Amino acid sequence: MKKSVKTLVLLTISFLLFSPADAQIKLPIVSNGVGSDIKKVIEDYPNRFINLMGEVKMLNEQSTDYFCNFKVNGAEETFVTRYSAKREGVVSWQALMMTTEDFEEAKKKFRSFYNQINNLSVSVGQKSSRLKAEYKSPLEEMKFTSILFSLDPVDETAKKLKVELLLQYQAPMEWKIKILVYDREREDAERGKLEE
Repeated sequence: MKKSVKTLVLLTISFLLFSPADAQIKLPIVSNGVGSDIKKVIEDYPNRFINLMGEVKMLNEQSTDYFCNFKVNGAEETFVTRYSAKREGVVSWQALMMTTEDFEEAKKKFRSFYNQINNLSVSVGQKSSRLKAEYKSPLEEMKFTSILFSLDPVDETAKKLKVELLLQYQAPMEWKIKILVYDREREDAERGKLEE
């Protein structure tokens, strides 16, 4: 009798180990947070963010701000700005991601956003590229930290596209984190067009 019980137990264990199971452990799907949303914004860059523009928020002398009709994960506010410069189609997109009085909290969140954006794979134009930037640690006494991401490799369609992560202090006691996607006319060291 003992031998048949052992055999039965071994057969049951073997059956459980080697038979395909329909029930699998399902890990929760973790969204990429703000990274997947930034990816969608960048993919609309060639369309000049037209698919993201909602109602007019504010008319300015040289630009018009539009509410963004796309909800970014955790953003307090998002909007698109269209500039009325000589050239058509100069636009920017901006998300206010956090407002806090606590610098250490802002610093941690800033690093978290950097980690979600850096090395993010995006498709703009014909190529798939990655956003790349070196991390700069914010200092409370500096009151301003900016990280400028560039596409690597860059597609001709998006050669002026820049993504910026910004932490800045605003009086009386607020730290704000913003993410911006915009056209950059020229590099800082590049001279503008001379007119005579």
